[in-house]
Amino acid sequence: MTSTHTLIRYFQNIVSLSEEESKAIADSMEVRKYPKGTILLKEGQISRECYFVLKGCVRSYILHEGTEKIDNFFIEEDWIVALDSFLYQKPSLHYLVCCEDTELVVGTASKEQDLYEAHPRFESIARKIMEQSFAQMQTDMRKFYMETPEMRYKKLIRERPSLIQRVPQYQIASYIGVQPETLSRMRARMARNRTL
Repeated sequence: MTSTHTLIRYFQNIVSLSEEESKAIADSMEVRKYPKGTILLKEGQISRECYFVLKGCVRSYILHEGTEKIDNFFIEEDWIVALDSFLYQKPSLHYLVCCEDTELVVGTASKEQDLYEAHPRFESIARKIMEQSFAQMQTDMRKFYMETPEMRYKKLIRERPSLIQRVPQYQIASYIGVQPETLSRMRARMARNRTL
């Protein structure tokens, strides 16, 4: 499946598109490939781009006392935007870094505005996507604070199993809020319990 088809299919899962609208999306797409380790955004920079993941994985983190605190991973068909920085042109608090070789659709505010002007319906579609993403993020955050690290890890295995294979265990540990040694002990305990 081509990059164009992936993004159009994503939109069509939300709302039906006319042939003209599908073509407008295809024509406005800018696809870039980034090697593993590429920093898309640093703390203190102003975000001027948003992304849709076609292939690969990007992690979002803040630095706290010199240590990465990972707050999300973005994989295929996820949107990535440092919203506060992108919308209000404020310095970002986050880093965005490619965990793998990654292929992204890259958007800017001006491209977005051009699309809205040519096809006004896209503004309501974008708002719907933003509302869904924000609601999901709030739900995930609320659950995250109510769960133990082991519950978070089990949920990750259940809901995003590919991440366990795709990113280093120390990053998984950061994401669920424990030290790598604690995650190793947790995994060993879970393995023992499965064999009992």
